[in-house]
Amino acid sequence: MRRERRAGRAEPQHRAQRQGRSSRIDLTISPGRITALLGANGAGKSSLVLSIAGVLPATSGSIAMDGQSIVGLRPETIRAGGVAAVPEGHQVLNDLSVEDNLKVAGSHLARPQLKAALEVALGTFPELRDRLQARSGTLSGGQQQMVALAQAIIARPRYLLADELSFGLAPVVVARLVPVLQGLAAQGVGVLLIEQFTHIALKIAHAAYVMERGKICFAGEPQELIDRPEILHSAYLA
Repeated sequence: MRRERRAGRAEPQHRAQRQGRSSRIDLTISPGRITALLGANGAGKSSLVLSIAGVLPATSGSIAMDGQSIVGLRPETIRAGGVAAVPEGHQVLNDLSVEDNLKVAGSHLARPQLKAALEVALGTFPELRDRLQARSGTLSGGQQQMVALAQAIIARPRYLLADELSFGLAPVVVARLVPVLQGLAAQGVGVLLIEQFTHIALKIAHAAYVMERGKICFAGEPQELIDRPEILHSAYLA
């Protein structure tokens, strides 16, 4: 996936802009709200998420969180500062136990904080309590996605970037995970949701963006995309 230049302005929100030769992405993730980012494969959604998380370097421009630039910071520093990314494909450390996966996610926390964060994560996903000593690679895809989300929760994020939450998962599992994002938003976390099932994203989002070929072609209310499906159809067929 092509990586383009990015730019941003400081605001009391998580705001990122992405700028290429002929396009510019201006995207705001507001605390306590779910922001949906939709578009066809290859539109640049995952690259944007990875740049915000510090995994892909921003070669120019800036990305700001709560008014402070985070460009050039290491991914672990950005995560410790309040940005947790859940990449596509329910990625976990397969050879480590579930418990060790969770502890790694909270390695920046003091021991009492880590213990409390683990309880919060396991309270969110009690299904994992009986699998703490199991190798994460032996879990089902749905359980691995629970571990990935639990890792993000343990990081105590102010902003959560969820890339293709439902990828490869059964609808019943997706129905289990979606309320977790809603609960985090209700607690004040700003959530960016990239989702292949647009009806799921639009149902729970407070704001929506559509990307097409590396640029934003729509920014507004989710209901407008529901009322005007031709906007999404155009973006996915471009």
